[in-house]
Amino acid sequence: MSVKFQDYYELLGVDRSATDKEIKAAYRKMARKWHPDLHPQEEKEDAEEKFKRINEAYEVLKDPEKRQRYDRLGSRWKDGQDFQAQPGADGVRFYSSGDFGGGGFEGFEGGFSDFFNTFFRGSAPGDRSSRGGRTAHRRPVRGEDIESEIELSLEEAYKGMTRTIRLSGSKVCPGCDGTGMQNQSFCAQCGGTGSVPDEKTLDVRVPAGVKEGSRIRLKGQGGSGLGGAAKGDLYLKVRLLPHPTFKLKGDNIETEVKIRPDQALMGDKIPVPTLDGTVNMSVPKGSSSGNRLRLKGKGFPRKGGGRGDQYVRLLIDLPPDLTEEEKALYKQLHELRKGGV
Repeated sequence: MSVKFQDYYELLGVDRSATDKEIKAAYRKMARKWHPDLHPQEEKEDAEEKFKRINEAYEVLKDPEKRQRYDRLGSRWKDGQDFQAQPGADGVRFYSSGDFGGGGFEGFEGGFSDFFNTFFRGSAPGDRSSRGGRTAHRRPVRGEDIESEIELSLEEAYKGMTRTIRLSGSKVCPGCDGTGMQNQSFCAQCGGTGSVPDEKTLDVRVPAGVKEGSRIRLKGQGGSGLGGAAKGDLYLKVRLLPHPTFKLKGDNIETEVKIRPDQALMGDKIPVPTLDGTVNMSVPKGSSSGNRLRLKGKGFPRKGGGRGDQYVRLLIDLPPDLTEEEKALYKQLHELRKGGV
């Protein structure tokens, strides 16, 4: 029988560049939407046909080899040509609605549920498959790694700390062990998705010196494994909050301080904030606005030991609370400069 192929990517609602994870998520969503058990009797026939096509699409796209062949011959399907799968050519046959009595499933004793278990169960997102009435366990599958974000102030990232976080996610449904099916029917506990909501509280130890984009690994706190396999890991990506005083550049810290004109002219010792507290810094005589001074070892911890530096940019500014005597002295200085020009 010649079968006119349709776009499997379109059936699942994903792009052709979709990852395996995206395809699996789309399949679960579409399978739940079109599962015949969720539709009234008058809509069951259409739902069964749609559900069969969705499973057919997933059967191909979840398999790298089959997906590659499908992508390679995509232009033929786009032109509307028929494609006849050769018996035994690649161990897979593509079915049309006519293969099952014009879209129904009367050829399978027990109706749709037996058909699903016999033909499509192997492609469902679980760890078991039903073949010829026997249940075979798939190999254990390690849980997926999960990535989230953790926001830190610059001080927290510099010193390190322990943060308590609350995570909302999902885990493998204990009722169906992730298959989405229970007793040859739709799993009521998870709604056929294979997963249920999961919330947990964790104490996260943040090491000193983490930077923007650093990842903190929490072993065994990721997605649940299938078939008794280990859980995946949780990765927390560090995002540093803006700081009103400091900027982190590599391992170095940058900041700005204001000084008076007389301090720039005559030199002085001024207080400068650092992440370890305030220190006194010497301003050389004749400093100009924009000059950068270095505080050695006052930056961020470096890998392998040691610390970066802190760079202080000078900004010369008149204080807002000048006395009349101070204003007179600045005026006198101005007149001297003016007369000398």
